[in-house]
Amino acid sequence: MNQSDPRTVAPELSVVIPVYNEEEGLAALFSRLYPALDALGTSYEVIFINDGSRDRSPAMLADQFRARPDTTRVILLNGNYGQHMAILAGFEQSRGQIVITLDADLQNPPEEIGKLCAKMREGFDYVGTIRMQRRDSLWRRKASLAMNRLRERITRIKMTDQGCMLRAYSRHVIDTINRCGEVNTFIPALAYTFAQNPVEIEVAHEERFAGESKYSIYSLIRLNFDLVTGFSVVPLQWLSFIGVILSMGSAALFVLLLIRRFILGAEVQGVFTLFAITFFMLGVIIFALGLLGEYIGRIYQQVRARPRYLVQTILEQRDGEPVAAQPRQSVVQGMQPSPIARDERRQGA
Repeated sequence: MNQSDPRTVAPELSVVIPVYNEEEGLAALFSRLYPALDALGTSYEVIFINDGSRDRSPAMLADQFRARPDTTRVILLNGNYGQHMAILAGFEQSRGQIVITLDADLQNPPEEIGKLCAKMREGFDYVGTIRMQRRDSLWRRKASLAMNRLRERITRIKMTDQGCMLRAYSRHVIDTINRCGEVNTFIPALAYTFAQNPVEIEVAHEERFAGESKYSIYSLIRLNFDLVTGFSVVPLQWLSFIGVILSMGSAALFVLLLIRRFILGAEVQGVFTLFAITFFMLGVIIFALGLLGEYIGRIYQQVRARPRYLVQTILEQRDGEPVAAQPRQSVVQGMQPSPIARDERRQGA
C-alpha cells in the first residue's frame, strides 16, 4: 500500500517518461509501450510528465489517460523545467517497487523494459544500461566517449554510457533521491552514489522515431559540466594546483629576468614572449573566475530554497474514477532554477 495515497494499491513497476514536444512520436510510443508492459504479467503504472510542451503533446497524453486510466497517470508541469526536473516530478508520484525511466523518442525500445526488471529481481538496486550499436552521429559518440572518461576520472562515478536514460531504480534509491533538494543534478549519477548493488547491462538502440533531438551541442556541454561540478570538487583542486605551478613559474621567470637585467642590461627581444605569458595567465585567471562563479552560482540557487518545479494538474484514477487531481504538497518542495538556468535547460528538456 502506498503511504502517500492509501486509496490505491501500489503496482510493482512504475515507468516514468518525460515528454517535451513529442506529438509526432507519441502514438507510436503508446502502441509499443503498453503491449510490452502487458506482456510482463505484472502490475504497472505509466507516468507521463509533460514538461511545458508547446505542441499537441498534452492533449495526446490526456487522451491516452482516458483510454487507459487504470495504468496511466499524467503530470502536467506549468512550464519547461528540463528533462531531469521532469523525471524528479515523476519520481515524486511513482509508487512502484521498481522505477524505470524511459525517453519518449523510442530510441530506447520499450520492449527492453523486461530485461531491466529481470535484472532488478536478481537483487540489484540500480540497473544502468549500455546502448548496443548506437544510432547517434559519429561526433556525438566520440564526444560522449571522451566526456565519459573525463567524468569518471573526476567524479569516480562509473557509468559506461551516461547518455542512455533507460535505467531501473529500486524503491529505496528513489525514496533517497526524493529526499534530496538539489537544483542542479544528474539523476543516473545521483542514483549511483546511493545504490549498494549497481550493475550495467546492454540494451538495444534505435534511431529517433520522429522529430529532432532536444539536446543541442551547448546543452550537452552544459549537462556534462553540471555532472562534473555537481558531484566533485576536483576541478577546484586542479585549479588550485595550476595556480601554485603558475605562481612558482612566474617567480622563477621574474628572478631570471632580474639576473639578466644586471648581467646583460636592458633587453627588448623577449617582450613578445612576456606578452604571450601574460595573456596565458590572464586566460587561466578568467577561467578560474568562471569556474568559481559556477560553484558559487550553485550555492546561490540552493540557498534561495525555491520550488524546483510547479505541477499544474495530475491526471490519475482514484477510487476507480479518473480525476484531475491537485498536486500534493510534496510535489513542489525543493528548489527551482532561476529564469536564466531555466532558459539554459529549455533545449535539454
